[in-house]
Amino acid sequence: MGRDWDKELAKIDRQIAGMSDDELARGTPPAAPPGAAPAAASPRVAAAPHAVESAGDKPWAVYFRVGLAVALAVSVPFWPYASRCGVGLWGYLGAVLVMAAAGVWGSIASWRARIGRVHVLSLTVLAWGLSLAAVEILPRIGYATDATRSEWVCR
Repeated sequence: MGRDWDKELAKIDRQIAGMSDDELARGTPPAAPPGAAPAAASPRVAAAPHAVESAGDKPWAVYFRVGLAVALAVSVPFWPYASRCGVGLWGYLGAVLVMAAAGVWGSIASWRARIGRVHVLSLTVLAWGLSLAAVEILPRIGYATDATRSEWVCR
């Protein structure tokens, strides 16, 4: 009925000691020594989300995603159309929403790839997008008073 947990934990320690750093990071089981029967993989290791490597986990893909988000964040303040009210306002807010979504997309990708500086940059893009949206939305809902930004629809 009782398990000898000291033996079980010692067995786990031996398995971990036999794994390389790359195998530990990927969550893959250690290779069996020559002539040994292959060990069954733990279901927790096989189901680890970081064990499956996709193109989105590559550093170049993360840099590309965040680069697109930064390019959008830099270009949105130079919006060439009237954005005081009406369709121009809705288009501007749509572009700001896309920029914020790109910041979220980049932050998720950089978090999974463990690229810290790029993660901070993508969170900065997200914060910039939220602040640009707040500048346009808050006066229109009555939180801040600004006579130039008071209407949703042009008259």
